[in-house]
Amino acid sequence: MPHADRTTERMTLAQWGMLLLLGAIWGGTFFFAHIALAELSPLVLVMLRVGIAAAALHIYLWLRGPSFRPALPYAGAFLVLALINNVLPFSLIFAGQTATGAGLAAVLNATTPFWTLLLVRALGRESRLPLHKLAGVLLGVAGTAVTIGPGLASQLGGPLWAKLAFVGASGSYAVALLYARRFSRLPPVLVAAGQLTASTAIMVPVVVATQDAGMLFAAGPGTWTAVFALALVSTAFAYMLYFRLIAEAGPTNASLVTLVVPASAILLSAAFLGERLALFELSGMLLIALGLISIDGRLLPSRGITRGS
Repeated sequence: MPHADRTTERMTLAQWGMLLLLGAIWGGTFFFAHIALAELSPLVLVMLRVGIAAAALHIYLWLRGPSFRPALPYAGAFLVLALINNVLPFSLIFAGQTATGAGLAAVLNATTPFWTLLLVRALGRESRLPLHKLAGVLLGVAGTAVTIGPGLASQLGGPLWAKLAFVGASGSYAVALLYARRFSRLPPVLVAAGQLTASTAIMVPVVVATQDAGMLFAAGPGTWTAVFALALVSTAFAYMLYFRLIAEAGPTNASLVTLVVPASAILLSAAFLGERLALFELSGMLLIALGLISIDGRLLPSRGITRGS
């Protein structure tokens, strides 16, 4: 009998709260990255993001615990997780953002739940593909595209490699979501610290060998503010929350955060920058909300495509 994944279970109110909080936190990621990439290369930004976050988590563990010792036997697995959940997708997204807008990145990143659903079924974790999940994901991706609005069309003409980079990042995230289940016995803070430490170990030699360190000294205060916000809030704290959500709600449900991120970014801009919400943005958020309700099984019946059908 295939191992059941939690793709058909409804999330609890607390799990929805974690998902929405995580979406709000990651809503600022593209904004911070856009600022930092004006003076830093994508690889340097990835190194700083994971390195500062890893240091912060180890300081937290030293002050508050738990001990990092139980995570040491997972060193090899952390290197794999670091590669597919940090190094590869971060590098692809940041590189893609240098050639096209953050709006297209957000839309293609929102396809992560779709790839996760397909992987769950392909790997035998589910005997059927839940139609309400598939319909909800498609509604969510469509809602994300509508939320970005007319500006999205101007980004569609960008280079093909940038679009493939965003899609590749989404696929990498989907694989990482399933792989992360092997760490379910560890506290989420240890998983986050282990992953980010391994990511730092990978990125430091890559950056030293390929990048000009002079850009670190040339970066201004605004860039460093964005870097620390990206590392401490959008990475260190966010990944503790993320791995807890995976452990409690399953990888497919956790992947839904990519549908929330674009809407939360726009709401944050409206709340803190005084930007007015346009009708297309409100319409897109409504589609995303309908998609999430459908995914939860509250809008459409919980049926699926079974093997052999």
